[in-house]
Amino acid sequence: MDNNFSKLEETLDIETTIVPILKDEIEVKLPETSNDPQKDYEYSRGQLYSLISKGQEAVDGILEIAQESGHPRAFEVAGQLIKSVADTTDKLIDLQKKMRDLDAPQKGPTTVNNSLFVGSTAELSKLIKQGLLNSAEE
Repeated sequence: MDNNFSKLEETLDIETTIVPILKDEIEVKLPETSNDPQKDYEYSRGQLYSLISKGQEAVDGILEIAQESGHPRAFEVAGQLIKSVADTTDKLIDLQKKMRDLDAPQKGPTTVNNSLFVGSTAELSKLIKQGLLNSAEE
């Protein structure tokens, strides 16, 4: 076969064939996403509660093992597990705060006082000397 791979075929003492690429259209269905924050909140909250309870059971077990064995590594693992459970409880509180922020109406500033002077510095100096600029701000 005379192609780009002829030297490679000769070196490896093999014969290759070029296989044509078939382009079939594949229909890909994306998973449905929920735009319901309340549903997502309840799911996340349930998952965090589950993780906290399982973590607490694990902490109880590792503390028992650490006390029986007296091994420093067991106490280190217990400390890491306690920190992990504490972090998960913090995430639960953060979730509460984020949900509260989502439910709260967005408030913007009620009064916006933006003054803009268009002119040269000489004109600005004159206005300041005359006191016109100060009376406009009040």
